[in-house]
Amino acid sequence: MPQKALQITSAKVVPALLDLPWNIPLEEWPEDLIATLPRGISRHVVRFVNLEGEIIAIKEIGEEVALHEYEMLRDLDRIDAPCVEALAAITGRYDDSGEPLNAVLITHHLPYSLPYRAIFSQQSTMRPETVGRLIDALTVLMVRLHLIGFFWGDVSLSNTLFRRDAGEYSAYLVDAETGELEANLSPRKRSYDIDVARTNIIGELMDLQAGGILDEEFDAIAVGDRFEERYHALWAELTAEESFSLSERWRVDERINRLNQLGFDVGEMSMTTDIGGTQLSIQPMVVDAGHYSRQIMRLTGMDVEEQQARRMMNDLDSYRTLTGRDSLPLSVVAHQWITEVFEPTVSAIPRDLAGKLQPAEIFHEVLEHRWYMSEKAGHDVPMDEVIQSYINDVLVHRPDEQALIPQTETTSIPVVMD
Repeated sequence: MPQKALQITSAKVVPALLDLPWNIPLEEWPEDLIATLPRGISRHVVRFVNLEGEIIAIKEIGEEVALHEYEMLRDLDRIDAPCVEALAAITGRYDDSGEPLNAVLITHHLPYSLPYRAIFSQQSTMRPETVGRLIDALTVLMVRLHLIGFFWGDVSLSNTLFRRDAGEYSAYLVDAETGELEANLSPRKRSYDIDVARTNIIGELMDLQAGGILDEEFDAIAVGDRFEERYHALWAELTAEESFSLSERWRVDERINRLNQLGFDVGEMSMTTDIGGTQLSIQPMVVDAGHYSRQIMRLTGMDVEEQQARRMMNDLDSYRTLTGRDSLPLSVVAHQWITEVFEPTVSAIPRDLAGKLQPAEIFHEVLEHRWYMSEKAGHDVPMDEVIQSYINDVLVHRPDEQALIPQTETTSIPVVMD
């Protein structure tokens, strides 16, 4: 039968894509092409592949869905949403006998990211606090997406990737098959996403209990309820109107600072007074996550996670004060801090250990280690001593989150994560 030509939809030309065996079903691709990364659950066949020095994720799906998800991820990327980056959608695939094959969606692998099952399987006993941090990260992700008008439609831990962020986690959308972008997302659609998320979270945690990864006494329903409660609290903090008297105008700054502490910038505020002019009402109109990460990007050019950036800004402020450079512009001090503090700390890590964590996460952990050592010693411990202790006592025991990690407890899962 006649075959239509292979169609590659991509924003940039990637000739190496043509060298991949698109005439073979994805699940039958040769092992020498496959990059072994931690696996999660998916409705589709997905493979991680080495391509010219980087890792790409290839998902085999229907043509219409592949093109929709490609365009949706591209739209989300243009507005700086926390999601994986689309590389291409490929349609018009046929095997050597002329039988049609499913289309594929190709995304860039998110460095240092892990599916939730890999995070759980790294620890012999998962503490409830760790579960809580993952749920909080997913909560922030969904609020951020709803604020920009994105309806997810299939919220779950499985459709999310997590990155360590100064001891916490940051979450990224990794599946936009059912997603839609709207100018004003309706409360009904937000409510639908919340209900789906709660149901999926409970089911996924119960599945981990059935597999012996989570303790049988763990209350999965309570965690699902926590997600819903945290979502409503964060949404209200970001969008609710607040009224107070004109003599309390300081509360405007307090509200902005409170939002900043949650990791959000206030791009615009709506302020109105009542007829008598004695009451003032404020409501955030445009809010974006990433207050500290944008500060660090502006000052240093480094693209880091929000909590990492917060820790770096705190250390930069301390450095500025302790070195008597308060009168210098912050941009100048930031350059000196990078040269004298950040780079020497990260460079002191042996090359064979440097890939275990992001540089910003290593720096955060070194600062944490310095605090614990100094508290125990009762005085400031020299940085050289701190770094050596951190390498020997902490870093060597960390799992390698950059390298290609073989499967552990999740090997039996038949397909990989969206």
